[in-house]
Amino acid sequence: MNKATKTIPRILKDNICTVFNLLNVIIAVMLAYVGAFKNLLFITIVMTNTVVGIIQEIKAKKQIEKLSLQSRPHTTLLKGGIEEVVTPEKIRTGDILLLYSGASVCTDCTVVTGSVEVDESIVTGESEPVTHHPGDTILAGCSIISGKSTAKALCESSACFTSRMVDEVKKTDVAKSELITSMSKVTKLTGFIIVPLGILLFIQSFAVRHSTLSEAVVATSAGLLGMLPKGLVLLISIGLATGVINLSRKHVLVRELNSIENLAHCNILCLDKTGTLTEGSLKVEKVSMEIDKNEFNKLLSTYIKHTDDNNSTFKAVKHYFTAASSYEIVSTTPFSSERKYSTVALKDGRTLVLGAPEKLTCNISSDVMQLMKKGRRILYVGICNTNEITPRNITLAGKIVLSDVLRKNASESVKYFKNQDVEIKVISGDNPVAASCIAGQCSIKNNDNYIDVSGLDGESLEQAAVKYTIFGRVTPEKKRIIVRALQKNNNKVAMTGDGVNDLLALRQADCSIAMGNGSDAAKQTAELVLLDSDFGVLKDVISEGRRVINNMTKSAGVFFIKTIYSVLLCILCLFFNRDFPFIPIQITLIDAVIEAFPAFFMSFEKNDRKVEGTFLRNAITSALPDSIAIFACCLVFLLISPALSINELQCNLLMYLSVGFISLAAVAKSCMPFNSLRLFLCLSSIIMFTGAVIIMAPFLQLAALTGSLLLPMAAVIIPGIIFSLLFKKI
Repeated sequence: MNKATKTIPRILKDNICTVFNLLNVIIAVMLAYVGAFKNLLFITIVMTNTVVGIIQEIKAKKQIEKLSLQSRPHTTLLKGGIEEVVTPEKIRTGDILLLYSGASVCTDCTVVTGSVEVDESIVTGESEPVTHHPGDTILAGCSIISGKSTAKALCESSACFTSRMVDEVKKTDVAKSELITSMSKVTKLTGFIIVPLGILLFIQSFAVRHSTLSEAVVATSAGLLGMLPKGLVLLISIGLATGVINLSRKHVLVRELNSIENLAHCNILCLDKTGTLTEGSLKVEKVSMEIDKNEFNKLLSTYIKHTDDNNSTFKAVKHYFTAASSYEIVSTTPFSSERKYSTVALKDGRTLVLGAPEKLTCNISSDVMQLMKKGRRILYVGICNTNEITPRNITLAGKIVLSDVLRKNASESVKYFKNQDVEIKVISGDNPVAASCIAGQCSIKNNDNYIDVSGLDGESLEQAAVKYTIFGRVTPEKKRIIVRALQKNNNKVAMTGDGVNDLLALRQADCSIAMGNGSDAAKQTAELVLLDSDFGVLKDVISEGRRVINNMTKSAGVFFIKTIYSVLLCILCLFFNRDFPFIPIQITLIDAVIEAFPAFFMSFEKNDRKVEGTFLRNAITSALPDSIAIFACCLVFLLISPALSINELQCNLLMYLSVGFISLAAVAKSCMPFNSLRLFLCLSSIIMFTGAVIIMAPFLQLAALTGSLLLPMAAVIIPGIIFSLLFKKI
């Protein structure tokens, strides 16, 4: 089923109806009530941030929906014996659907003919495949693993069981984002602090100091506005939305905004060999026959004519062998990733078996092993004369050698991930020797460290997941166990896949990626779809995610300075029984030229440095030195002002300049190492703030900077700036 994007009303609601906006509106109403209209300028920043955030998210939504048309599932209907491929919304009750391996079930239906193995994990949570026969009901959202059948639609796709569930829970792209989760924590903490501090500041100013109502509201509002990191949440949304738009130009469908961020956190990338490292277009390279050629061709014609297989191996075999006469059959068993073989029971009592060498023979010959070491896929063809399909009961009829083409940019992409400290593991259903060879051709580190996991389970498989690099003969459930075992060892795991055998692992992974030429089921499960099936574009996805996280962390380090020092100054003012030293218009200047201006433009800059630590911890530890420096300078000015005959307005000016210049030092730190853009942004912030303080002092209600204030200003603020520059984190 499609993962729906947010509706436009939902986007409007999420951007407008936030706790930060509510607090800002309450403050604005109070200021308007007392006629302090000049101090309402901050609301324009809030409105601008909100509008820009809405526009970017709507643009991202349109890009996602546009690319989704290329990735949406299709269903094959049988009408009068003619197959017709349609989109899910065109299914009507009573239509006959054709179900085959790799297809997504787009509406609830009842099996009419044939049998299919179905992955129902997305609906029931059970990982084991379930075989459905005529009369059984299959729910929408399931995926066909193997087999072929016809089924009768019980309803339209919009009325199916899964759609009703989605409507009930209103499932959209919320939740796994560390950035958004961290900001939710900040919102809750700020909301918890701001109300009691606001009440205490107002009572102190109005009731204890006997200030006018207007003065009390203005002073209290300034303190509360300083605690709100205005625009940071919207800046994060803009950053993620911009990433979606940039990746859409590279034909990457991002189903969830936070998936870009999730991939950037991943330190292990699990790849499926076929369709990811290779193009997945198998072709028959050589055929070795152990029986008469005509008999062999007749057996293969029987398989091609009657099997329900629909995988790449079947397509290659069908393309290679010309039509010939065939045997009458009794039944077929389609290939599955669990069995590793398919069968056709002939009417004469024999059973034709095609599958992996280790499933059809007890001893694999040296020449076959050599071919596997060269990356070839070997398909054994055998005859079994009993009902028990075991290697001892199978007589080899021939061997089919298949080859696949390595993707052009596979080696280059592997090199990129290696340089970025992203460990690569190959999890394949193929023979581990063949998978190791392909991994070696791509220069994957430790490609000779491979294992056949067909005999492993439980704890032994979990231990192998950590120890080995290449995994062969992996079933769908074991793929999930390997991913889960890696996660248990404190790893963030991304998984790529293109088939139904990858579904369980894709759902388990921290970030799931599907190839555009893969099955509908894989594309509907994954958070990211590479529509051109270009594995190399993954480095662009990681780069976008790291750009967002690293740039937002740097910007948050500046935003949180004001939040921290505002809380500390409010407590200091309560202790010294004085009004908050600043007014809202002064806070707005800092919001605009020190926080918002450089952060907005820096958020678009490339920054693919490896993500280390967590967003909130990094941002707060980055902001602490500057906040402490500001608090210390303000405290010193409060203590020395009486001795130096500095009045309250002059003291407020010195405290304001402490805030401004130390915050500018923090901007300079976030811009290092300088390039032309970052140097321009840093110098512009300095010039705009300094110019505004000098030119617009009356408008900002700042005291004049007289010569007598220069010495104490320099003596206190310069050490604060030095402290700020020396300590990047605490």
